[in-house]
Amino acid sequence: MPTPRDVLTPAALAMLETIAQAGSFAAAARASNMVPSALTYRVRRMEEALDVLLFDRSTRRARLTDAGTELLREGARLLTDIDAVANRVKRVATGWESQLTIAVDTIINRSTVMELCESFLALNPPTRLKLRDETLSGTLEALSSGQADLALGVVMNTDSKAGLQRELLGAVRFVFAVSPHHPLARAPEPLGDDAIRRHRAVAVADSVQRGSGLTIGLLPGQDVFTVSDMPAKLAAQLRGLGSGFLPTSLAQPAIDAGRLVAKRMERVVPQIQVGYAWRKTSRSTQGRALQWWLEHLKNPGTRAALLGELRSSTPHP
Repeated sequence: MPTPRDVLTPAALAMLETIAQAGSFAAAARASNMVPSALTYRVRRMEEALDVLLFDRSTRRARLTDAGTELLREGARLLTDIDAVANRVKRVATGWESQLTIAVDTIINRSTVMELCESFLALNPPTRLKLRDETLSGTLEALSSGQADLALGVVMNTDSKAGLQRELLGAVRFVFAVSPHHPLARAPEPLGDDAIRRHRAVAVADSVQRGSGLTIGLLPGQDVFTVSDMPAKLAAQLRGLGSGFLPTSLAQPAIDAGRLVAKRMERVVPQIQVGYAWRKTSRSTQGRALQWWLEHLKNPGTRAALLGELRSSTPHP
């Protein structure tokens, strides 16, 4: 006895559509250049395999049963999917990757990333796009471990890994900020480490899977409230749950609105160089999706927007 997999072929589904459109087995047989008995035999094999009746044979017209209507609807979708797969395979053969995974550090402006994704997907590429949220050294690890093809927001002063290529996005400036009702908001300036150490810090967890990861601006012995990403750190500091350094571009709107207080420090305020990285290959062996992203990342306006320095739409080369 045939199984559903034996009979639900693209040709059989197309035949079912022809019968429904023609209105009779005889007319469908003529349209398919088949003898009616051969067409009827194929339909009966489908019905046996599915254990349902696909056509109501009580009249001269070939009327679909409810089960036949559902099979025709799903069959049309499957045929469309098959065509899409065929087109996708053909386009992949022209140099497009089947999937491009981008590790995005929490310090990178998400709106700008989404604008870039929108522009990329508007090309209707065969490449599926996947974003990974990472933090600090975990961003580079995602690339070096093969879990990502491109990393945005790599800390540039970390050790370089063999086989990876890096380019600079720019410098990220930080500001030490607390909520207006936090004790440090009223503390005399410039703030010294002893005053800061007495209060909880808010820190972003490094997403690295191996090793201790990076820390920025924490003091030995200081109580720490650890959150998952930079927006969560901002939210925690707005609530007065702790103090700490925030990217100036992220904190400035809250400072301007009076929801955060920027404090001058005795020590040097940290500034980190942030870049992007990918696996080193010759351009001839790079996929077209990666080439598209690398080309757009060359644009100075795009680099500034990724660091939150621009608030307008991302420029394109």
